[in-house]
This record gives sequence, C-alpha cells and structure tokens, in this order.
Amino acid sequence: MRNVTAHWPERHVFHCYSIHMPLPFPETQPWDRVSRYAGIPWLFGYSLFLLHAFRNTSGFLFPDLVNLMIHETGHLFFSWGGHTLMLLGGTFGELLVPLLCGLFFYFQGQTFGFVFSSFWFSENFLYIGTYMKDARADALPLINGDIGDWTILFGQWGLLDADLRIGQFVRSLGWLGMCGALAWLAYRTYCDSLPSSRPLQLSK
Repeated sequence: MRNVTAHWPERHVFHCYSIHMPLPFPETQPWDRVSRYAGIPWLFGYSLFLLHAFRNTSGFLFPDLVNLMIHETGHLFFSWGGHTLMLLGGTFGELLVPLLCGLFFYFQGQTFGFVFSSFWFSENFLYIGTYMKDARADALPLINGDIGDWTILFGQWGLLDADLRIGQFVRSLGWLGMCGALAWLAYRTYCDSLPSSRPLQLSK
C-alpha cells in the first residue's frame, strides 16, 4: 500500500500590531506667573461683575451685546445642517468662540487669558438660561422673528412645560463656572505669591 499524505490548504496568519499615533495637539506651556499686584485687581474686577450680574433683573448683561452678535452669526454658520441645527447654531456659536479662545490660552499657558475665556464661556450660560426660561412666555425681545429659538426647540422636544427648570439649571451652571474661574485665579495668585525656596549657597 502506498502512504497517502493529505495536503491541507495553507493558512495565512495575520498579526495585528498597535501603532502608536500621537494626537496632533500642541505641547502645553507652563502657566504664566500671577503676581499679587496683578491678580488682586483682576479678582476685584471679576467680583464686581458677579455682584452686577447678581443684582441684574433684566437677564441681559453688557457682555451679552457681544454674545448676541456671535449668536446671530452662529445661526448663519450652522444653517447648512437643517432647521433644528440652525436654531441650535446660535447657542453653539456663543459657546464655541470662548471655548476655542480658552483652548488657545490653555496650550499657551496664559493664565489671565484662560481665566477670561473660562469666565466668558460660563457667563453665556446666564444669557442662554434666561431665554430658556422665557420659552413659554416668549416675552423677551427678539432680533429675528416673533418666536424664540427655545420656544420652537422645546416645543419640538416636548419640553415646554420644563422651560423654567431647565433654564434655571443652565443659569446655575453659569454661576458655578464663573465662580470656579474666579477661585482658580485666586489659587494661582496665592501660590505664585509665595516665596520660592532657593538652595543654600555655601561660601568658599
């Protein structure tokens, strides 16, 4: 008898190796030092604004003049994505601009610029929350149209009855963000004002 050898089809084994691909983020720079003489006036100025915002009853603060222009530009910028995205584009725009500014200052290590952008980003939530709370009443002044963005959006999502709760929650986020930015600046001012330890130099 002859020995019959079975020839099995050759199998190819593929090995997968992970390739380390670093994300193209710029390297962060060390934070700029904050002297006591620079940090305290800025803290005082931000605190005055918080007092002004707390006592304001109109829901419209003077930085909102800039936010309003960015808001309207956001509608145009996001108009390519349909009616809902166009309506949301105003809010996206007024949050995206200070967010991008904050990221730039973060990677550059510019303390005052980062605090300003963070404070500005958070202040927008007061403006957004005010108009959310007005969704059913629709009493606040509008630039374009007779119906507010959040009246239409909450109506689409079935959230009109919750406009006051949602708006107040968003405003609370803004207050937390502004106070957080202020607290971080106070922390940086305190830490950078401490005397730095130097190694002792022995005389020869």
